[in-house]
Amino acid sequence: MIRPILLHPDPRLKKICADVPDLTDELRTLADDMLQTMYDAPGVGLAAPQVGILHRLIVLDCVKEEGETARPLIMFNPEIIASSDEKNVYEEGCLSIPDLFADVTRPKIVQVRWMDRDGNEQNEEMDGLWATCVQHEIDHLEGKLFIDHIKPLRRQMITRKMVKLKRELARG
Repeated sequence: MIRPILLHPDPRLKKICADVPDLTDELRTLADDMLQTMYDAPGVGLAAPQVGILHRLIVLDCVKEEGETARPLIMFNPEIIASSDEKNVYEEGCLSIPDLFADVTRPKIVQVRWMDRDGNEQNEEMDGLWATCVQHEIDHLEGKLFIDHIKPLRRQMITRKMVKLKRELARG
């Protein structure tokens, strides 16, 4: 089921999410819905707070090349356990801030640990777009948006554009 994506500014996007204590069928269904929503948007990542659920759950699939096999990842309670000193600058966007982008500097390589949809612990080193995306999505679980990493003036400009967009959408 495709779920509606919250648009910034929304207070739920600024909340810290609760750990997932144990997996339920309801949470697995949420994860599947989130993947479907992400692909439909289209995007490469989505965090539970973006669909109004304040649990530590993210989904991602950074395979973008035509003809390459999709690699959907479902991560419950993801955490970065190590990151490189080397940085990477990537132009980030967000499904909660559509059509607006900004360069964000983050660690180039991260080591991530999470629980998969079967309850197994996973651990993987991620690089490039995967590293950027997983850090972006984990930020959502901490109540942070990519615009929190940019200069205040640019952040205010993006927020004003989003307020205007939400007003226009509300008018129909």
